[in-house]
Amino acid sequence: MEEKVLTGKLYDIQGFSVQDGTGVRTTAFLKGCPLRCPWCHSPESQAFYPQLSWISMRCQGTELCKSRCLNACTKGALELGDTREDAVSGATLQMVHVKRNLCDNCGDCAEVCYPGALYICGKDYTVEELVKRLLQDKRFYERSGGGVTISGGEALSQPEFVLAVLKRLKEEGIHTALDTTGFASWETVEKVMPYVDLFLYDLKHMDSAKHKAVVAVPNEPILENARKIAAAGGKMQIRIPVIPMFNNDEENIRKTAEFCKELGDAVEVIQLLPYHNMGVTKYLRISDEPVAEATTPSDEFMKKLKRIMEEYDLPVTIH
Repeated sequence: MEEKVLTGKLYDIQGFSVQDGTGVRTTAFLKGCPLRCPWCHSPESQAFYPQLSWISMRCQGTELCKSRCLNACTKGALELGDTREDAVSGATLQMVHVKRNLCDNCGDCAEVCYPGALYICGKDYTVEELVKRLLQDKRFYERSGGGVTISGGEALSQPEFVLAVLKRLKEEGIHTALDTTGFASWETVEKVMPYVDLFLYDLKHMDSAKHKAVVAVPNEPILENARKIAAAGGKMQIRIPVIPMFNNDEENIRKTAEFCKELGDAVEVIQLLPYHNMGVTKYLRISDEPVAEATTPSDEFMKKLKRIMEEYDLPVTIH
């Protein structure tokens, strides 16, 4: 019997990343996440399956173009939709619309969409295929003190694949970082720990009931895994998305600071990440559902939160 090849599902690979750990890095983004953060800036990362995405500004709206994708869809999931004015020619273009209740994400329309307005988000890689791609940037890692960051979604939702990739990267002498929500079993975290040089660790709220009500999962496993990583000698960059009317009140910020202080020398830096609305347009690529928006915190407000956390003698930056 032929042995099954281990694969992982990714939605993006980003080279020359300078915000996902030390130095210049390449970040591999895996699909699938058990959390449902309303502010997620990569909503295409949440589903565990490939999804048909549509970018309105790429949709050409010409008769020839429309006929290609409309004819390719055998499920009747595409129809003529809104119009827009072409920025160059001034012509009125009629775009297509995806009927999400009929679309099964087969990708037939994406194959014939030459401007790339329709595309499938989610691609399978074997361990060796991904490692080969990541090693293409090795010279940048060596010169900058960078490496590879495995991100998501929640990368630990694909534990066997992530473990195998991390092992191969360490065999090649690559510095590794794991960007994680921390929502996984300790058994999973413990297995990858020997191959992770740095955890980029999200903390969203210290109250478990509010955490579950807003992002769909409790926070007890997240906090406990952070404690165990610290006790085992792991290194962490704590990332705190600052979301208005969710976790930006002083009480929660102080409780978060107290928790980070408890982790001791494991915490290399705490990054305060002010909310931004970059994910709103991405939601429209994969869904017709309206998305709630919040107001971006002011610079002065972010500095105030930074000062509060610094009262606990913690290394804090606004990222």
